[in-house]
Amino acid sequence: MNILKLIKCRHVALLAVLLLLPSLSFAEEALAVPQLDLKNHFVGYFAIVITILVYAAAMTEDLHQLSKAKPMVLGSALIWFAIFVYYYLHFGHAKNVAAIFQTNLSAYAELFLFITVSMTFLNSMTERGIFDALRIVLANREYNYRQLFWITGLLAFVLSLVISSLTVGLLMGYIILVIGKEQPKFVGLAGLNAVVAANAGGTMSPLGGISTFFVWQQNMLHFHQFFYLTLPCIVNFIVPAFIMQFSVPKQHPRFSKETPQLKRGSKRVIFIFILTFSITILSNVFLDMPAIAGMMFGLAILQFFSYYLTKSEKLSHFLIPETHECSDANKGFDVFKCIAGVDWDTLLFFYGAMMIVGALSFIGYLDAMANYLFTQISPTLANIMIGLASSSIDNGTLMFAVLNMHPPFSIGQWLLLTLTLGVGGSLLAIGSAPGLHVLGLMKGIMKEGEGYTFSLHLRWMPAILLGFFASIGTLYLINGGTF
Repeated sequence: MNILKLIKCRHVALLAVLLLLPSLSFAEEALAVPQLDLKNHFVGYFAIVITILVYAAAMTEDLHQLSKAKPMVLGSALIWFAIFVYYYLHFGHAKNVAAIFQTNLSAYAELFLFITVSMTFLNSMTERGIFDALRIVLANREYNYRQLFWITGLLAFVLSLVISSLTVGLLMGYIILVIGKEQPKFVGLAGLNAVVAANAGGTMSPLGGISTFFVWQQNMLHFHQFFYLTLPCIVNFIVPAFIMQFSVPKQHPRFSKETPQLKRGSKRVIFIFILTFSITILSNVFLDMPAIAGMMFGLAILQFFSYYLTKSEKLSHFLIPETHECSDANKGFDVFKCIAGVDWDTLLFFYGAMMIVGALSFIGYLDAMANYLFTQISPTLANIMIGLASSSIDNGTLMFAVLNMHPPFSIGQWLLLTLTLGVGGSLLAIGSAPGLHVLGLMKGIMKEGEGYTFSLHLRWMPAILLGFFASIGTLYLINGGTF
């Protein structure tokens, strides 16, 4: 048996070497093949048509009930197949294409792991009853609807600093629905306020949004430079919230008194969560360590803690009476079930989006677009236009596209782009992940046309737009009257 194991290990090692050897020669062979300009070729036109079709399918997900990841993954595969086939027919191989594909895949891998760890912690805290306890505490305080409007908004703003804004939107939407189930007007306005707050809070932290994470990942902005966005993001949240609050009813919701029930280990899970993000930030700032290294360290600690909880519960004959996506009636708390419960549709959507952007960049479209936006139009105006475009196009995809254009931006311009892309998604309900999640949460719970809807968001867009430009003005003043 030991000999068989040794043979298997040698086979695995040999296979790993064989897999690595071709990749080592990619750089040398790729240099021998010129990169073709395919903008005016069939391959380029095919890529544009596929991109438009898959984005149209993803943006109309609510109409046809087809998850947004499916068309994006298929579209990215079709475009890259077309590029590979053309280069193979033209040169006899496509090694340089493979090298570019792997570069884009590497960028996605870090994003994938980062979101996976972040959502795993969220699922773990949900399973331990932490967020349900938060809902009960808010209910037992007997705040009126207007006070709850501000409290839920502030919570969304603060939580999105360290938790992905899309998960914060889902969490706060759930709390708002439960608290305001008898007051649809409160649910609608508080839901809208939470979406704006989550986008604003996520913009001032590289840990809170996809677009900010990309800027941080590519070292365009260092962690401490995001602090310059603090006041603009607060202004972006406060301006529309102040205007909307006067339409929120002042009545008190009716609640039956409940006692928060936190499961064993819940406080330690919170501590591990805080420790993880602290290590991630500090190791990046002082050691230049990639963010994902600190996140994976925290995930390892959470895995060991879940093992301790499971073993100690069995030893004490204490089993969790109910099941959850992160727990089992026989095994107890299982962190791997928390990992399985992450939002795979979103993760695969970003795979498709990033690979499509990478393909368009390789074809040559992004360089042409960059030349138009950042030379023929001023960078400031271009960044504001890109931010407005994020009201209907995912901001993470847009940021990845701009990064692939390699614009010669100053720090002020990168701050402006990060701000406008982050908060621009608040202009429409379909412009950000929190908005889409809260919209989906309302379906089947609120009556048709009640609560948070696309039309409600559209009616309040002028107030949100005012906050958008107020935040840009605030950044302009902080920057000393220039970008």
